[in-house]
Amino acid sequence: MIRVPSPSYSITIRAEIENRVGKFSQIASAISTAGGDIGAIDIVRVEKGKIVRDITVNARDDKHEKEIVSSIRGIGGVKVLRVMDRTFFVHEGGKIEIHNKVSVRNSDDLSKVYTPGVARICNDIHEHKEHAYRYTIKGNAVAVVTDGSAVLGLGDMGPEAAMPVMEGKAMIFKEFAGIDAFPIALRTRDTEEIIRTVKNISPGFGAINLEDIAAPRCFDIETRLRDELDIPVMHDDQHGTAVVVLAALINVARLLRKNIKKFRVVVAGAGAAGSAAARILLSYGIQNIVVCDRQGAVYHGRRQDMDPHKRALAKATNPLKLRGSISDAMQGADVFIGLSAPNIITPDDIRRMAKAPVVFALANPDPEISPEEALPLEVCRSCCHCPYP
Repeated sequence: MIRVPSPSYSITIRAEIENRVGKFSQIASAISTAGGDIGAIDIVRVEKGKIVRDITVNARDDKHEKEIVSSIRGIGGVKVLRVMDRTFFVHEGGKIEIHNKVSVRNSDDLSKVYTPGVARICNDIHEHKEHAYRYTIKGNAVAVVTDGSAVLGLGDMGPEAAMPVMEGKAMIFKEFAGIDAFPIALRTRDTEEIIRTVKNISPGFGAINLEDIAAPRCFDIETRLRDELDIPVMHDDQHGTAVVVLAALINVARLLRKNIKKFRVVVAGAGAAGSAAARILLSYGIQNIVVCDRQGAVYHGRRQDMDPHKRALAKATNPLKLRGSISDAMQGADVFIGLSAPNIITPDDIRRMAKAPVVFALANPDPEISPEEALPLEVCRSCCHCPYP
């Protein structure tokens, strides 16, 4: 896969530099030669004959970070004092915290927010259960629940390793919707225990957001909780992904002036995201959808690596009962939607698609094919609908 420098691999290099004309240009040249992308440049302090600078650089990956630092260390008159990984730095101590909405400055304030005044609110909610939405955080609180079994595109990482993602989701809720979200990582993979636990904590929340729970278990958990709770339950890997995919495809159809319902679509991935994306496209009116998994095209009657959810998906999709690999399914297709794993398709697969192909390579954190490979310059220039020069 072709990689380009990314903020995901961003480092700040603190360097002590001899204060001579042209010295920093040597550093910039070394970073550029190593393939790094220079960002902010800050002066930390100036000393006699020396200047200390913080240089922010985007790299391609961990190995590339080390190569960039090594290239700077090879310059005479330059001493690297410290290298800080900016991605790790923003996670230091966690990314979220709780703030009080009401100040507690004296005993009068304390008597209202806590005992004895709080007893009046407890009695009111006891008599009028719905008042919990008015007098507690419940009306603006979401539980972001995971068991750590399907973290991003990383797979089964466990509940502790899932926490940075859950914190990130809580940040998104707060930043873009003003909703208070709480990361809850469960140390269990038992479907019944997860359902029971979420039901038991539900009184404190106005909604449940399931996250990074492996298929097919996630389907049963989400269905049961929606039936048994009186608050909204959303499985983001299914519903969030599906809504975004449909919205993007609607816009693409408008851009290309094509009938979206006539698209032939290949979906790579039969897990939570892939299944939900296929079903929402079906409900919108796209009929020719082929879902592929590790074994290739999913079709009605296939026996290998099938479960009840895949069998139901097979009945609803692949009307022509196409068989074979993902590459086989992509031949002549209008749209490729990747919700699976990195590096599973090639530029040749895209060339065999229909004219002006649409490629959504959405595997996370690394896509099915890099943008640089999926859209080489000659392909861009040959497409009469392409919005790029």
